[in-house]
Amino acid sequence: MVVLSTSPVCNQTACHAVGIPVVDLSKPRSEVSRIIVEACEEFGFFKVMNHGVSKTLIEQMENTAQEFFSLPAQEKEKAGPPTPLGYGVRNIGFNGDVGELEYLLLHANPSSICQKAKVISKEPSFFSYVVNEYVGAVRHLSCEILDMLAEGLKLRNTRAFSTLLSDLESDSLLRINHYPPWNKSNNLSMNGNKCGSARIGFGEHSDPQIISVLRSNDVEGLQILVSDPGGNCIWAPVAPDPDAFFINVGDLLQAMTNGRLLSVRHRALANSYEARQSIIFFGAPPLHSLISPLPDMVSPANPRKYNPFTWSDYKKTMYQLRLSHSRLDLFQADEPQEINSLD
Repeated sequence: MVVLSTSPVCNQTACHAVGIPVVDLSKPRSEVSRIIVEACEEFGFFKVMNHGVSKTLIEQMENTAQEFFSLPAQEKEKAGPPTPLGYGVRNIGFNGDVGELEYLLLHANPSSICQKAKVISKEPSFFSYVVNEYVGAVRHLSCEILDMLAEGLKLRNTRAFSTLLSDLESDSLLRINHYPPWNKSNNLSMNGNKCGSARIGFGEHSDPQIISVLRSNDVEGLQILVSDPGGNCIWAPVAPDPDAFFINVGDLLQAMTNGRLLSVRHRALANSYEARQSIIFFGAPPLHSLISPLPDMVSPANPRKYNPFTWSDYKKTMYQLRLSHSRLDLFQADEPQEINSLD
């Protein structure tokens, strides 16, 4: 059974509770693998405890990010504009999406981080050290989770997912979001119970990569889209936990598992009286990687649902669409096919 933590859920007319799956990595590996699969199938999202990432490293990463966002605007702008990497304010992507935030988007490659650090920090060597150490730790955590997921799915190659992230040409990213506090003179509810009047920090979307590893300070804002018992889609606020990481299934993982796992749709509100900061590692394959349902995930009873595509092609498509677009739908097979029919 999945261990659950309770968070309030609301739509515009009702509030009730939903269980967010919690995975404790200190438990026996076989049990953890099973719970990860269940969580990814039902929610595409779960919380990770006892993750093994150093608390000191996490604090260094958060402090480094805070120092950057505390700089005068003209200093921060030296790290922009986002192309898409770099510093950005409000504008998200190239197609008109906006949110109440500022952010840094960095490639997770160590040399790229070192190069970008020169326009981000007055102490580029220290900035590079902290960010690269953090990326290394969360990449390791990502690979560990993906390997246990593969074991739980009974894949013959239990490193089918993690190998793509550990590849030296991995196209993984690190995103640091800063959501300024809401004006206290506004009477908007801060408890997330009035979703109809939400101040959007980062609009509804799914993550395009394989896996996302997120953490934030102790300020609410993250919401995931879930179905209530009646089948209606509602937004479920996720209670912040600075001691935990939160895991999102991405579009590529949904495609590789032939739709068995869910790429969770989520958003971030900026309704708090306090500033919210989140740090997200997006685990991605190399640009040339061919993404397709794994043979173990395809059978006569469950034919192939997605056409093969490269991560590069998927990114190009993503950059042409609005944030909320269900882009994976564009890669669905016109007619579901068994694995042998495409060999």
